[in-house]
Amino acid sequence: MTEPVSAVTVVPANEASRDDLVAIFGTADYPGRCQCQRFKVAGWIWRDSTQEERTAMLRTQTACGRPGAPTSGLVAYVDGEPAGWVAVEPRTAYPKLRGTRVPWTGRAEDKDDDGVWAVTCFAVRKGYRGRGLTYPLARATIGFARERGARALEAYPMITQPGKEITWGELHVGARQVFADAGFAEVSHPTPRRVVMRLELSTVD
Repeated sequence: MTEPVSAVTVVPANEASRDDLVAIFGTADYPGRCQCQRFKVAGWIWRDSTQEERTAMLRTQTACGRPGAPTSGLVAYVDGEPAGWVAVEPRTAYPKLRGTRVPWTGRAEDKDDDGVWAVTCFAVRKGYRGRGLTYPLARATIGFARERGARALEAYPMITQPGKEITWGELHVGARQVFADAGFAEVSHPTPRRVVMRLELSTVD
């Protein structure tokens, strides 16, 4: 069994370097190809954008090396090494979510409500996967969103089953248990494998 991570520090991406983000995403597997743009590209990501465009989009969105600038997520360091990423922004910042049924099925939500933020993507660097890094990343999104005016925070994770493997590409939205551990509550179950988890920030101390 892989040893859990220790000495984790999480900072806004604008306080990280671009090289740190590149180290986390890599270039070969799903995170490196997607560049956290699945919910940013309004059309079909692989048809309606290029690798170069997605890379440039992430660079602009994160504003790495520009503390104080608006940024689109958080970066985790393990013993000083860049190891993980989580995307968290207003729900309205993700054009693709508007036409995706998971966030809206069975709920009367205003799609234009920018007071609701969303945690949409995790990326964990090779060598650090399977060590629980998404747990501190998910917890860190709470203070980050609340400090920037969020009224509520949502996520759209997968249900994982013991002994049943889920590919990394599918699990980029996170696992249900990760958000439950952070205090999120399940508010809908729109598909057999996906749930909506939500935290009302006005009730969080």
